[in-house]
Amino acid sequence: MWEIEVLDALQNIHTPWLDKIMVAITSLGNAGILWIVLAAVLLLAGACARAEGPVQALFINVGKADAALFLLGDQRFLVDTGTKGSYDQLERVLDAYGVTRLSGVVITHTDKDHVGGLKKLLKSDIAVDRVYAGTLHSEKSLEDHPVYEAAEKYDAPLTWLSAGETVELADGCAFHVLGPLSQDDEEENNNSLVLRLTTPQGDMLLTGDMELQEESELIEAGLISQAAVLKVAHHGNEDATSWQFVLLARPQWAVISTSSVEKPETPSSKVLSRLKDVKANVAVTQDAEVGILVTLEDGQAAAEAVNWR
Repeated sequence: MWEIEVLDALQNIHTPWLDKIMVAITSLGNAGILWIVLAAVLLLAGACARAEGPVQALFINVGKADAALFLLGDQRFLVDTGTKGSYDQLERVLDAYGVTRLSGVVITHTDKDHVGGLKKLLKSDIAVDRVYAGTLHSEKSLEDHPVYEAAEKYDAPLTWLSAGETVELADGCAFHVLGPLSQDDEEENNNSLVLRLTTPQGDMLLTGDMELQEESELIEAGLISQAAVLKVAHHGNEDATSWQFVLLARPQWAVISTSSVEKPETPSSKVLSRLKDVKANVAVTQDAEVGILVTLEDGQAAAEAVNWR
C-alpha cells in the first residue's frame, strides 16, 4: 500500500518532529494512519516551500568599499563591513532591514574598505554569532590581523577559512570557499576569500578584491563556473575580471560596489565591455542611495536600486 511506502520513506528521515510523528503513528495503528501521513506530507511540503523561497542579497552603497547583506531564510549574513567612515550607512541599512542578529560576518581580506566597520559592528547592539576570515593573509603576525584584533577585543567567536571548506547555512544554502589557493605576501587583494554561495534558487559568486593573479589560479584549478549573480572583483577595476573569467562566470547580473567620485577609474570601461559581451546586466552601488537588491528565484536573478524613502 502507498501509505506504507510513505511511512517507510519517513522512517529514513530523522528529525525531532518527524520522530514524534512516527511514535504517534505507531500508537494509533491503522485507523489514523492516512491523516497522519497527510499531515506529515503537508509539513514536509511547507518545509520545502520555505527552503525554496527567494534568496536576496543587498549590496550596500558604502562608497568605494564593500558590504553585502544576505537574507537567507531566517538567517542574516554580512560579507565585509565597508570602511570605518561608512559605518553609519551600514548601521542605518541594518536597522532599516530589522537586523538585530547576524548569523555570521565574513571579512574577505584585511583592506580597510572591507574590514573597517567591523569593530563598530561588534561594539553595537547587533548580536554577531560568528566572524569568519581567511587563513591566508599578508599581516606580519596574528596579533596584527585586524579581524583577530576585533574578535579578541569584543569576545566574538572567530573561524578561519581556507579553500575547499564550506559554511553550511539555513534552507539548503552554503558558502563554499574557492580561494585563495596561495598566499600573496605583497598584495593583500590576492588573499581575498572568494566564495560561491549555493542556494536552491541559484548561485552567487563573491570575489572580494581578487586581482588577476588569484583569478588565474582559480581558473586554472577549474573552480570558476557559471553563476546567476557575480559580485565583480576589486570595485570593477581593470586589474581583475578578465575576459576568460567573464566567459566562465557568465552572470545574469553583475554588481559592482564602488564610487567613481572616490575612485574615478572604476568601474573600468574594459570590465563593463566584457560583461556586456556576455549579455550580463550590470548594477553599480553608487547609483542607489541604499544599494542594489538582488533577488534569486527559480534560477533567475533580478536586481533593483533601493533608495531611502
